[in-house]
Amino acid sequence: MKSLKLRTPDEVAKAREAGHLIAEVLAMLKPHVVPGVSTEELDAICHDYIVGTLKCIPSNVGYHGYPKTACISPNHVVCHGIPSKDKKLKKGDIVNVDVTLTKDGWFGDSSRMFIVGEANVLARRLVMTTYEALRAGIRQVRPGATLGDVGHAIQKVAHAAGFSVVREYGGHGIGDVYHDDPHVNHFGRPGEGLKLQEGMIFTIEPMINAGGAAIRELNDGWTVVTRDHSLSAQWEHMVAVTKDGFEILTPWPDGLGDYPAIADA
Repeated sequence: MKSLKLRTPDEVAKAREAGHLIAEVLAMLKPHVVPGVSTEELDAICHDYIVGTLKCIPSNVGYHGYPKTACISPNHVVCHGIPSKDKKLKKGDIVNVDVTLTKDGWFGDSSRMFIVGEANVLARRLVMTTYEALRAGIRQVRPGATLGDVGHAIQKVAHAAGFSVVREYGGHGIGDVYHDDPHVNHFGRPGEGLKLQEGMIFTIEPMINAGGAAIRELNDGWTVVTRDHSLSAQWEHMVAVTKDGFEILTPWPDGLGDYPAIADA
């Protein structure tokens, strides 16, 4: 593993600016996620806002050949869903939108779940449990804690609800590099793994399946789906390790709605 980057306050400030901007993109998108909209239309809205309004770079375009601004993953799509004019959202769908921008060389990366109209009980429970798993993981972050503590907290919430954790994908270091060390598993054992230090910045982005943990990649080389066709959900925040805890670098500017705060008031 490369030596891990411990960021200065000035560097954290640059990551924070990029993080706040990408959170703004996802908040802006919320009223557009309605029955009948195509995932390509949502992608275009994200692209135009990042480029036109925020004057930033949409980081995903061309990244390892990826063709779009956002990854938009409805229902049984776990991650990396490619936006398409043929994929229209319908009432009852759940959908993850994962989008990244670059501001002055620094990356902001976040994802949110959206419920299209009214979803059924299982879908709503999966979305909320995945948020609670993210919340539990983030609350472990402090100097001296380990990535095993973070992963274990996430896994515990998911398993208690009868859901499973996708193991092939995880969070990642981020800053002036899009995907950097450390890799952040969303499962683990307390006390094991990398010890956290002030100045580290990484994403926590659990992918939780309503059925089994097994996944497969489609022939397009990007789209990942649940093998058993069960629903999947994901939330993502960028987090900085502070002197005595954590700072969420991608806070929701539109408020938390029905979701509980991650940090204690």
